[in-house]
Amino acid sequence: MAREASWRDRKWSADELRRMYRMMMRVRRFEEEGAVRYGRGDFSGPYHSSIGQEATYIGALHGSKTGDKMTSNHRSHGHQIAMGAALPPLAAEIWGRATGFCGGKGGSMHVADFSVGAVASYSALAGANGIATGAALALKLDKTDNVVVCFFGDGAVNEGLVHETMNWAALWSLPVIFLCENNQYSVSMWYRDTTSVDSISKRAAAYGMPGSTVDGQNVLEVAEACDRAIARARAGEGPSLVECMTYRFTEHSLRMVIPMDREGAMKVRTKYRDQSEIDQWHTRDPIEFLKSWALEANLVTEDEFKEIDAEETEAGLAAWRFADESDWPTDEAFWTDTWAEPVDVRDRIDLP
Repeated sequence: MAREASWRDRKWSADELRRMYRMMMRVRRFEEEGAVRYGRGDFSGPYHSSIGQEATYIGALHGSKTGDKMTSNHRSHGHQIAMGAALPPLAAEIWGRATGFCGGKGGSMHVADFSVGAVASYSALAGANGIATGAALALKLDKTDNVVVCFFGDGAVNEGLVHETMNWAALWSLPVIFLCENNQYSVSMWYRDTTSVDSISKRAAAYGMPGSTVDGQNVLEVAEACDRAIARARAGEGPSLVECMTYRFTEHSLRMVIPMDREGAMKVRTKYRDQSEIDQWHTRDPIEFLKSWALEANLVTEDEFKEIDAEETEAGLAAWRFADESDWPTDEAFWTDTWAEPVDVRDRIDLP
């Protein structure tokens, strides 16, 4: 039996490395500025940061092309950026402004840039899996070679919809890649406390599809595995399950409040993960890994990395400035995209 190709066997071009670094840095700088804005109260609502998981987004969509689709979950910002979504309307959507992709109505957890093939973002666990599999069926019926990449987390893997859609996709050989971002915790619950297998990818065997577990902090390893799965789907060979072992560097949500316990007269913050664990994962920063590898391979220079960093830092700042300066949705906009037929808003709300 032939050995499966490793990411180390592949000849990566300097252009590929620069692009992947740029895209990961784009996600990082956008999220960092968003966190600053959120922390000072510029906008409210949920905000699930993508920091730490950038390699999973960028690597998974490395082999995508025009016409491909993607579905996302509550931690959706990085997915949108990886698909090619513009930063200013993304920031505006998160902020609830009229210039957002969805007119400010989707917000952070339901943003979707349809123009780049981002079909949906769902806050409900596994909510997008059915949409992704249905979209894959549509692509197959249209006789295209396009595929769907379906992102979901370790917290969703025990939902019935995940099992139903994997079975359906395998039975009908649908062109969908089920991409599990295993960031270890569903809010504060370690995945091994709720899941019967040590590797989620092992479940692929039950549905008759390939399954693999890769280092989600290594964008090159993620890209190699997902490129292979995408090529298989394009060839009409059906779905695959790819599990990326990754880690979020921030809390589950920036508005998350960890409960406090009382211990004598002292309030002690309840911990679900040790600081040593967080520190260890920080040593495996996906951006720093790619940078170090590319420098060692003499494919990209330090000056090139600095230039990319500066450009993406400014792009992130500009996006949030755009959101800040954008208008809020009008009262009339509340009623558009709500029903199939237009309604007279004056019958429902008191407008001047």
